[in-house]
Amino acid sequence: MSERPGQRDEPDFDWLYGGGDRGADDEATRVMRQQPRPEQPPPPPSRREPTRPTPPPVAPPPGEPGRARGRMFRRPRFWLRLVLTLIVLWVAYLVAVPFFAWQNVDKVEFEPGGDRPGDQPGTTYLMVGSDSRGDLSKEERKRLGTGNAAGQRTDTIMLLHTGDGPNVLMSIPRDSRVSIPGHGDDEKINAAFAYGGPKLLTQTIENATGIRIDHYVEIGFGGFVDLVDAVGGVEICPKKHIKDKLANLNIKKGCQEVDGVTALGYSRSRHTYPQGDLQRARAQREVVSAIGHKIASPWSVINPFRYWDLNMAATKAVAVGEGMGPLRAGMWASAMTHVNGDDGLTCGVPIADLSVRWDEERAQKMFDAIIEDETDRIEKEKLCTPTGIPQQ
Repeated sequence: MSERPGQRDEPDFDWLYGGGDRGADDEATRVMRQQPRPEQPPPPPSRREPTRPTPPPVAPPPGEPGRARGRMFRRPRFWLRLVLTLIVLWVAYLVAVPFFAWQNVDKVEFEPGGDRPGDQPGTTYLMVGSDSRGDLSKEERKRLGTGNAAGQRTDTIMLLHTGDGPNVLMSIPRDSRVSIPGHGDDEKINAAFAYGGPKLLTQTIENATGIRIDHYVEIGFGGFVDLVDAVGGVEICPKKHIKDKLANLNIKKGCQEVDGVTALGYSRSRHTYPQGDLQRARAQREVVSAIGHKIASPWSVINPFRYWDLNMAATKAVAVGEGMGPLRAGMWASAMTHVNGDDGLTCGVPIADLSVRWDEERAQKMFDAIIEDETDRIEKEKLCTPTGIPQQ
């Protein structure tokens, strides 16, 4: 075939695709049929490798971050154990000290024989401030201004009642005219203590008031001073300047912190007051309440040295009646912190005149409220006054 002008020769691929006039025998590329493969045997079942224990982690060498993190996790546990240990030791200290100090407390017999008022609701404590100088040295008597009077007497007589109603701290003036069994029908009440000690005083008060005395607490001069100093002093608020040589006292008007010696003089002074013993009883209740307030302060427990001094001073300051244990003593101390304001009442026995004869009607109403443990009636009926004299 002749080539046309401008036509390019195209390659002949018929030999590849089997086209054209080539015969079947030409060596052309043919599609090869896939030959069957022999069947393969199934794979054997797999075997699970036994679980091998995980090796423990290797601690990082010193100075690496992992070691520091380990110390950080252990440190909180160390401090927690330390704090718990300190708390346990502190609680043990708080419990052990009072029981140890209690071994120094003197016990006295105060319960009289014969007929006594029956059991009454609530608890009534007889509190006596003994002015005996027998346990004071010559130097102590001079420092405290107590003089050298001999014998056993009492300047302070109070009843503290606790129960369902408000606590009541009631002063009984030492010159109150009462009947003393075996000694007369018109005697000063503090003479009972001089005649027959705690037993006769308890019997005299029970006969005069009808109130059963459950427990007895006696505080001496020296112990009173030590107790005030152990709580770090107390606050008193005299309404005028007081200078009393007999009580070794010279203080200014107004609220002020005083030590044990000054607090004792303030509690004993009576010659500078127009109403004498009645106003002294008011000052005594003020000091007793101030001591209770200081004892209730958290600092008395937080400070271990003050806690120790307070317990030692308290057990040396007081003598208690037979039958009072450390638990009951703690309840008495707690009650002493609730005798003012909304927590309780501080009163004088209702009296008829400055000769310190009791107002029979008003005094009996107060006694009945205590006997029946209905002390809220005392305030409602306006029986409680600082001196016992009705307020106009």
